Amino acid sequence: MHRHSYTLSFSIFVLVLAAVLVPAASGDTPALHKKKKTGVVTAKKKAAVAVVSKASVPARKAVVKKTSTARPLVRSAAVATVAGAKAAPKKKVWVQTWNEPTYKESTSLDRADGEDPTVRKAAVEALGPLNGSVVVVDPATGRILTMVNQPLALGNGFQPCSTVKVPVALAALREGVVERTSPIRLYGRKTMDMTEALAHSNNYYFANLGTKLGYERVNYYAHLFGYGEKAGLNIEGEHPGRFPAAPPKNGGVGMLTSFGEEISQTPLQLAAMMSAVANGGTLFWLQYPKTQEEIQQFQPQVKRHLDIKSIIPEVKPGMQGAVEYGTAKRAKQEDTILGKTGTCSEGKTRLGWFGSFNESGKRKLVVVVMLTGGRPSIGPAASGVAGDVYRRLSAENYFKTATPVTAATILPAAMCCKR
Repeated sequence: MHRHSYTLSFSIFVLVLAAVLVPAASGDTPALHKKKKTGVVTAKKKAAVAVVSKASVPARKAVVKKTSTARPLVRSAAVATVAGAKAAPKKKVWVQTWNEPTYKESTSLDRADGEDPTVRKAAVEALGPLNGSVVVVDPATGRILTMVNQPLALGNGFQPCSTVKVPVALAALREGVVERTSPIRLYGRKTMDMTEALAHSNNYYFANLGTKLGYERVNYYAHLFGYGEKAGLNIEGEHPGRFPAAPPKNGGVGMLTSFGEEISQTPLQLAAMMSAVANGGTLFWLQYPKTQEEIQQFQPQVKRHLDIKSIIPEVKPGMQGAVEYGTAKRAKQEDTILGKTGTCSEGKTRLGWFGSFNESGKRKLVVVVMLTGGRPSIGPAASGVAGDVYRRLSAENYFKTATPVTAATILPAAMCCKR
């Protein structure tokens, strides 16, 4: 009885052992199963690495891609990495989005025989290789002392971006729709006064002013300040720019008064308007003498007197704030500079503006800079160019004398103005 039970128990043990060993013959042990799963994970990693490697080829090519300007216009962002078995993150690549060069020879077509050689030298060197124009005007007479990149300065014009906020501020003050210290509600509980709005170029603030003024009053003051008409007197090749005959379809009057939507402004127009702010309200015809005889016979010509003398002190704190702590900090220096930046895109072209004038010294100048091209073409960069013009002229003691430039002081442009 006991022997039979022992035999039966042994048989059951053998059958159980066989049941365990038979699957082992198929290679499906826990160890082998783990090895198989590890192989799957490794394959995923290899596939992910292959995807990243393949995706990085265009990016590497993009980094070294050059344009005719000899500057890279396409850059690669951070390199993607693989963490464990996770899929590779998407690769970020900057691509060219502009159709104007950022760097070019800006003086090759200029004729500067009648210009102030000291001012031109400072402007040319400050602009350097950037694609842009620098216009410097004597606001007391309307004489153009230098015009770097004349085809650009005299052309059809560009969207003024936020430089339009200066005439909008003057119009709003003149019409009594706002006071400089009155806070305007922007969004939520955020409020701002005119000084801060000019210094930081707040779009909500000036869109609000445009809505309060309405298109008709904005249109009236814009033409009064010189938009849509030539700024120069018999300057060959100058275009009058453009002001829209109706509120822009994109954003209406708010976009018109915050970004200058559908306006075409030339550097000469901005220089003439800034001159009127600098001199107390006289809008001169800009004149550009080209010979010593024309310099000797030069006489200022008034286009019209603007009734803004009493409100100019209300916009000056904001324009000075832009340089001291706002959007134009690159122009800051020991001497007092007032100005307004502008940055926007027109089509596939980036635009950077800065209109300015100095308040220190015996001689006052208006310096306007307009940059065009890619990402470096922004208002703060334009303010840096203008600041460099002021610094170079200050180093020459240009602002310490009120002696006017005469034919006797004019040197041939070739002696001072070639890079």
